[in-house]
Amino acid sequence: MSQAELTWDEFEKVDLRVGTILTAEPYPEARKPAYKLTVDLGKDLGIKKSSAQITALYRLEELVGRQVICVVNFPPRQIGKFMSEILVTGFADENGDIVLSSTERLLPNGARLC
Repeated sequence: MSQAELTWDEFEKVDLRVGTILTAEPYPEARKPAYKLTVDLGKDLGIKKSSAQITALYRLEELVGRQVICVVNFPPRQIGKFMSEILVTGFADENGDIVLSSTERLLPNGARLC
């Protein structure tokens, strides 16, 4: 499958930031198994909410305190009765389960991918 090329200017429009998960809760109302997350994205962006379909590989208690990479400039999206404000990123493994994107080292919340 060939991928469409994009320009550097187009890539720079995607605002990817590091944040720390503050809370993780079950989201039983979701159509697909998911958690409700709150993520601290630093003083400039604040705390944002996200719905994440990561229940296959992660338990709630292991998510709190974990740093993740988020897209912060998508418009908010209604997921059932929950408003998701950011996209927590990840990659599908061989079973289609999502492995969270993270950084090699601890970074300040809100640090931008450059």
